[in-house]
Amino acid sequence: MSEKASINISIFKRLIGHVKSYKTLFFVAVFCTLSLAVLGPLRPMLIGEMVNKYIVQGQDGELLLFWSGIVAAMLLGEAALQFANSYFSNLLAQSVINDIRQKLFGHMLSFRMRYFDKTPIGSLVTRVVSDLEAITEVFSAGLMEIAGDLLSLIAVISMMLATNWQLTLMTVVPIPLLILATRIFARAMRSSFQLERVQVNKLNTFVQEHLTGMAVVQLFNRQEREFDEFKEINKGHRQAHINAVWANSIFFPVVELLSSLSIALLLVWGALKAEGKTDAEIKLMYGQIISFTLWVQMLYRPIRQLADKFNILQRGTVRAERVFETLDLMEDVQDTGTIKNCDFDQSISFENVFFAYEDENWVLKDFSLKINRGETVAFVGATGAGKSTVINLLGRFYEYQKGEIFIGSTNLKAIQLANLRKNIAVVLQDVFLFSDTVHNNITLGDPEISREQVIAAAKEVGAHDFIERLPGGYDYQIGERGGVLSVGQRQLLAFIRASVYNPHVLILDEATSSIDSESEEMIQRATAKLTEGRTSIVIAHRLSTIHSADKIVVIDKGEIKEIGSHTELMNLKGYYHNLYQKQFNEENEV
Repeated sequence: MSEKASINISIFKRLIGHVKSYKTLFFVAVFCTLSLAVLGPLRPMLIGEMVNKYIVQGQDGELLLFWSGIVAAMLLGEAALQFANSYFSNLLAQSVINDIRQKLFGHMLSFRMRYFDKTPIGSLVTRVVSDLEAITEVFSAGLMEIAGDLLSLIAVISMMLATNWQLTLMTVVPIPLLILATRIFARAMRSSFQLERVQVNKLNTFVQEHLTGMAVVQLFNRQEREFDEFKEINKGHRQAHINAVWANSIFFPVVELLSSLSIALLLVWGALKAEGKTDAEIKLMYGQIISFTLWVQMLYRPIRQLADKFNILQRGTVRAERVFETLDLMEDVQDTGTIKNCDFDQSISFENVFFAYEDENWVLKDFSLKINRGETVAFVGATGAGKSTVINLLGRFYEYQKGEIFIGSTNLKAIQLANLRKNIAVVLQDVFLFSDTVHNNITLGDPEISREQVIAAAKEVGAHDFIERLPGGYDYQIGERGGVLSVGQRQLLAFIRASVYNPHVLILDEATSSIDSESEEMIQRATAKLTEGRTSIVIAHRLSTIHSADKIVVIDKGEIKEIGSHTELMNLKGYYHNLYQKQFNEENEV
């Protein structure tokens, strides 16, 4: 067995392992499958006997009516079993996929930011949505139906052999050709499914990125170029599906041809057997020929469907490989802390910290700093100096390679991630808002935060009036990423969000760099209240906003160059003085 085949079997076994939680559904589906496999092939046998006894031989007509009723009841029973089998198989499939999808998304939530930096969002959407939908069919249209078709084949061949083994051998002559065609078809379909998976992933990634970045596309007049690229990707997606259609269009006519060949062989057998026999003896063959004709149809239909279901099974396992690859990723999981109740009303210490996004291209080098409890510390420096990296490490969005960070005497990595982030609030320059109400974007769906708390925080920030003017007020739907709000309004909502969560440590990352003067004044007033009595870290773009900071830290190329108050640093006439003068002159020129 090839390596690929063994890998697929292991993936398949892993999928089946998720059925354990739904044994009742599984056994009901199995019962329905077994019953259908027996009832279906039994009908042709009864019909053949009825033809011989009650039509050819002219026995009791009332018994013909009775057995006709039995056949009708069997048909109704099969219909009921097919309904139950379809319902419970699909219920089992959706239950299993619901569990896997929750597990997958929950696992993704534990990844470090570096995973999302290097993985296209469209690719992750494909994992959580399209790939899992394909896996659903493994249970609903694949596993149970394959088992049912195999059992039906066994039952049909067994009854055929019991009725007339010579005729059975005659009608199954084309079967080896069909098995060979099925194997070739399965290989072709596996290749097309792998290509389809790649093309679906590319298409999802391209569409997601370009719809999100539509403003950039239109601003730089890239519509035509991006559309041409989309056409190429869409063409590849189309070709992947055409490959599968091409294989199907060849295989199914072959199945029909072989099925017709079996019927032809059956008729040839009947003609040969009829030579030299009386009319009465020939009539006795009618029932057997009718039974075998029905059985041949039952024989080839499962084989044809087996190839179809096997393709579904292949598509599901191919997609499952990617899903399980993501579930097995442990190097990107970062919640290794065990301390749940760390006291954040303590100093924060960076001790000889080194950090690099790639290899040893250090963004922070030998970074050491102590932030006292309740102190407001501002970080300043040129773009790329390492200011935002400091807060990313403190929130453990990324992991530092060397050195240590402590909250009091507790190592940062020893603190449970949920406890850490519960006590730290970050207001970013680029505020992300969800397609939801103003209230839910502030509370992030936390039921413990009341409307009264939200309104109080909004009034504190000075945003209550503008929210009340929105249609629906706090229940206003703000659209995807808050696109209907101005930059300043989005920033104000981020401040309210930080306020209602009442953090011990507040981080403002360029929080006033992209807003108008009026909004900045409101935020400055809110900042004074928010930072009062709690440890605050401010990454400043406008140096005029940090005059009142207890401590200003100047960073250049990942190293601390100066530390002190605004007055102290201005008197030094060093890095900070130069930055301040340069910005002051630029603002005056404007």
